[in-house]
Amino acid sequence: MRQPDKKNIPENLKQNDLEKNKSDGTDQFLTTDQGVKINDDNNSLKAGERGPSLLEDFILREKITHFDHERIPERIVHARGSAAHGYFEAYSNAAKYTKTGFLQDSNVKTPVFVRFSTVAGFRGSTDLARDVRGFAVKFYTQEGIFDLVGNNIPIFFIQDASKFPDLVHAVKPEPHNEMPQAASAHDTFWDFISLMPESMHMIMWTMSDRAIPRSYRMMEGFGVHTFRFIDKSNKSTFVKFHWKPKLGTHAVVWDEAIKISGNDPDFHRRDLWEAIESGNFPEWELGVQLIPEADEHKFDFDLLDPTKLVPEELVPVTLIGKMVLNRNPDNFFAETEQVAFHPGHVLPGIDFTNDPLLQGRLFSYTDTQLSRLGGSNFHEIPINRTLAPMHNNQRDGHMRQEINTGRVSYFPNSLGGGCPYQAKIEEGGFASFNERVDAQKVRERSKSFSDHFSQAKLFFDSQTEIEQNHIINALRFELGKVETPAIRERMVGLLSLVDMKLAQEVANGLGILVPTPEKPINHGIGADADKNKHEPDKVQVKTLISDALSMIKNKNNSNTIQTRNIAFLCSDGVDAISINAMKKVLEAKGATVKIIGTNATAIKSSTNTEIKVDHSLLTVSSVLFDAVFVPSGKKSVNALQQQEKAIEFLNDAYKHCKVIGADKEGIELLNATNFSFKLSNKMIFEDGIITSDAFSDNFEQTFIDILGKHRIWSREKHVAK
Repeated sequence: MRQPDKKNIPENLKQNDLEKNKSDGTDQFLTTDQGVKINDDNNSLKAGERGPSLLEDFILREKITHFDHERIPERIVHARGSAAHGYFEAYSNAAKYTKTGFLQDSNVKTPVFVRFSTVAGFRGSTDLARDVRGFAVKFYTQEGIFDLVGNNIPIFFIQDASKFPDLVHAVKPEPHNEMPQAASAHDTFWDFISLMPESMHMIMWTMSDRAIPRSYRMMEGFGVHTFRFIDKSNKSTFVKFHWKPKLGTHAVVWDEAIKISGNDPDFHRRDLWEAIESGNFPEWELGVQLIPEADEHKFDFDLLDPTKLVPEELVPVTLIGKMVLNRNPDNFFAETEQVAFHPGHVLPGIDFTNDPLLQGRLFSYTDTQLSRLGGSNFHEIPINRTLAPMHNNQRDGHMRQEINTGRVSYFPNSLGGGCPYQAKIEEGGFASFNERVDAQKVRERSKSFSDHFSQAKLFFDSQTEIEQNHIINALRFELGKVETPAIRERMVGLLSLVDMKLAQEVANGLGILVPTPEKPINHGIGADADKNKHEPDKVQVKTLISDALSMIKNKNNSNTIQTRNIAFLCSDGVDAISINAMKKVLEAKGATVKIIGTNATAIKSSTNTEIKVDHSLLTVSSVLFDAVFVPSGKKSVNALQQQEKAIEFLNDAYKHCKVIGADKEGIELLNATNFSFKLSNKMIFEDGIITSDAFSDNFEQTFIDILGKHRIWSREKHVAK
């Protein structure tokens, strides 16, 4: 094989780097966009060594021109995202409700591409902002593309798409100074919300820990809107889509989120990427809530209201398939950035309802892709291409890639033999559900959309005391950033219509009184004004407590420790036996162990064996890990006691309710911490501090058992004191 010309190879480019460029067994020369081989890419063409650059240098002009046009407009919302490839397998139990092809056969693996995202921040913002997370899935089915475009929260801020631009303008950085970035804690957002009481249910969710997930792999996904399933006999069933994560639903705490943003703003991106690269493929089950058409008006809320959910206690989630993400993108821009989702990409067997927010999204998504991706041919970008045969009469336009042959581009026609022709329903042709609509054109909202507080109360009442305190503290933080007193007071007034204790606690944190709210500007206070009035023919959601709404009580959460990251604090002189004993049992359960050393390369054990270090103590923090273990080894522990960062590492882990373990001499390092008082009884099981002194016979197993709880939430009371 011909070797590259060495005079054009930088001195620091090693031979093995050259070989990587020949993986297909052919020479891979640097070329222009037209395929012309380039002899020198290090110097522009000049008139003499010190002379001016020449306009005829087409290599320079092409390179600079392409560079100048590399950026496309970022998404207005969901700009910061991360994605992965995978597949979906149906369980076949949805066939009696929908004729959609990919949900029929359990032997078919449907390719998917999934993008997770934050909403408010720019592309360069942090992953750990308090925000809604996008959860969009593109199914490449044999019938065409189906996009399930959702979030990690099952409802939304507003009821009508006409208010979406206002919502986004309010939550984005304020236009006069473009601050704050990726944050809702500022005046314009809360000014808008305080005047839009329909947002109160969503505010409960976004102020909860759902808005600061531990990982994309550990959050639920929802279709938000009510859709329809259509079966082969054209029978319609209302459907709500749910994604249930295999690893359970978990979050970080707010102080931890702030520190993660400083330590690693790519925390969620990195977590997803590394899990897939290591073979720990994320997995979700697709579930549906199915409501017969006859039950459309059964509940004391409107199924078409996107600010309402259907409690799982009333309509259980039926699992109909699973999704596995098993491959990272090859190129972030070409795939993650150029993927174009659209809630209007549906298949035969799935249809829309009259949800006024959904109807507006059906227009908005097409419009934004035209702007971002250069024109109407964005569906021809590889990541957006359907696997199903594509035949239509659309032609030309910017960035057209399809080369159509023949003279016919219209229908009906005879010159092309009538092709492409229309498919009958029995041939798989899409036909909208034949819903009767008989109404006058009005700019109004249904009175059934007017209760803005009952489900907000349902959500708050369904949380544990710990989770309620997190919501209270989040509201104190957010409203504490608001500079206009009238906005703070309006918001606390609205909170009093959700729960008086909630309003009082938030008001106490702000140093104000709970005001008597004026009648909200938007649609009145709805059903709350008649809270003692019940309709006997309706299922009363107002009286429910829903454990499914609590992350702590949620029965879908498992005690698995798969993919949990455990930090081992070590230095020279560490006991290798102590490391290996704990590491063996953790890895056997699917956890990941990272050696955190006092240098960035390697440390020596007490028997002088070399142990590779994964991270230097100076470059990481306990906020990046799920638990901490201090192995034995007198010399190692003594060295760590001299490191202020090691003490801070443990103090933060305790503050953030993480499991902490220490073996033999490792306990001495714990004695130097702020929580050393907890060691007076050697070990308090409920507080998640596991020592070999207290559990000499089953030390490692006890550590694993407590780690399965994810967090030791009862510890927050001690931290507060």
